[in-house]
Amino acid sequence: MSSVPSDPSLPSEPSDPSAIDDLPRLPVDLRQPPHVLLHMQNVRSVAMGVLVVLAVLAVLKLASGFFVPLMIGVVFSYALSPLVDWMHRMRIPRAFSAAVLLLGILGGIGASVYSLADDANELIQSMPDAARKVRDALRGPKKQDTALETVQKAAVELQKAAEEAGGSTPPARGVTRVVVEKPKFDLREHLWSGTLGFASVVGQTVMITFLTYFMLISGDTFRRKLVKITGPGLAEKKLTVQALDEINAQMQRYMLVQLVASLAVGLATGICFAIIGLKHAAVWGVAAGVLNLVPYVGSFAVTAGAGLVAFLQFGKADMALVVTGSSLLINTVEGYLLVPWATSKASSMNPVAVFIGVLAWGWLWGVWGLLLGIPILMAVKAVCDRVDHLKPVGELLGT
Repeated sequence: MSSVPSDPSLPSEPSDPSAIDDLPRLPVDLRQPPHVLLHMQNVRSVAMGVLVVLAVLAVLKLASGFFVPLMIGVVFSYALSPLVDWMHRMRIPRAFSAAVLLLGILGGIGASVYSLADDANELIQSMPDAARKVRDALRGPKKQDTALETVQKAAVELQKAAEEAGGSTPPARGVTRVVVEKPKFDLREHLWSGTLGFASVVGQTVMITFLTYFMLISGDTFRRKLVKITGPGLAEKKLTVQALDEINAQMQRYMLVQLVASLAVGLATGICFAIIGLKHAAVWGVAAGVLNLVPYVGSFAVTAGAGLVAFLQFGKADMALVVTGSSLLINTVEGYLLVPWATSKASSMNPVAVFIGVLAWGWLWGVWGLLLGIPILMAVKAVCDRVDHLKPVGELLGT
């Protein structure tokens, strides 16, 4: 090996350790921060990683119409696969059991909507009156006009009567009178827009249903294909199997926790509102159970809406506060005590990272992002925990 030439400007290292004290001391200012030289290769790697993340976010934002139904179908397949697997073990074909299960769920949802449609329609129609009544109550009672204000109003009315009797005065020269006319109501336009919105909802529902059905009847086909394409080595296949098992277990536990929590919130809200005497308590219970699946936003919507309707029905602020307080108490106990504890046991996720991640997915996909944020973060954590370069991300998401 060839020796590396030393720099003549620096003192050479002495062979005798005792001669170290005799070396000249370089001036060092302890008040100055240490200088760190960044390698250009590291800077390029960081910049490339930032560009890749921005590109992925742009694709997810622009192609939300494709990714949102896909992720909903994946989540539903994880939630329903234990039932299909159990029926398959009972000698029932997967295609038949998946079809019966999905048709039963859709039929139950349709029957519930049909039975509660009249109450829900009446409740929705009462919301504007409730908001108007709250606004009038916040403004307070109208003040009586003073004598001077009454005389001024009378003078204004007399002036208007004189102008109408003598004809309208033409506008001053150089001044253009602008009249803003509201567009006429076009029934065909409203029917067309409503038809498009309904057709979009129906189309997405059909697509999610068929996607869930095909994933349920496929069983572990995609699982075996993913294990096969990960690599020829046994270590890669083992890590892939572990990641898929963890995603499957965490997803099913999370869906079970959310289902039990939504049922509990719906029943508690409906029973509590019925005891208080609020109308359409069953509708409020169903709304509370369904909107409980939307983190942070759903509980606030139910609490605010119930308070408005209670103020309209009872006409007293104290009864509205009772309804609002009861709904807030139910959602607080469920959302800040029971569900975080059960979710942490099921997924080992950091609550702060989960909150930030849910906000990020909500920014990307709106309400669907709020619904799908936590399952996606669970899958990301399961993958990052088993990839060496991504283990810091898994550590950040974990407890």
